[in-house]
Amino acid sequence: MTLKRYGAGETGAGGKPLPFARAVEADGWLYVSGQVAMENGEIVPGGIVEQTHKTMANVIAILTEAGYGLEDVVRVGVWLDDPRDFWSFNGVYAQYFKDHPPARACVQSSMMVDCKVEIDCVAFKRK
Repeated sequence: MTLKRYGAGETGAGGKPLPFARAVEADGWLYVSGQVAMENGEIVPGGIVEQTHKTMANVIAILTEAGYGLEDVVRVGVWLDDPRDFWSFNGVYAQYFKDHPPARACVQSSMMVDCKVEIDCVAFKRK
C-alpha cells in the first residue's frame, strides 16, 4: 500500500508546525482531517451559515488538490459547537451534497478553536 500525505509539515497559528496532514491518501481512499472556517490563520467572522460555507470550501480545496470531488465522499463527520445551529447547518450542507449524500455523523462538541463547526470526511475513488 502506498500513502500520500497532503499538507504535512504545514504551520498553523503563530507559525507553529502542525502535527498532522490535511489529508492522507491510501489505495484510493482519502482521509481528510477536520476542517474549520479558517482563512490565513484566523476563523472567519459570522454565524453558522458563513462558517459552514467556508468550512466546506476548505474541504473542497483539499479534495480537489488530491483529485477527488464531493461526489467521491462516502462519509462525513460533523461537530457543532451549538446544537441550536443544527437546522441552519443542514440547510447549507444540503447545498453541497444534493444528489450524492454521504453517510454522516453529527454531534455537539466544544471546539479547540473559536469556531461553530468542524467537518472531516473520507472519500474513495478508484485510481
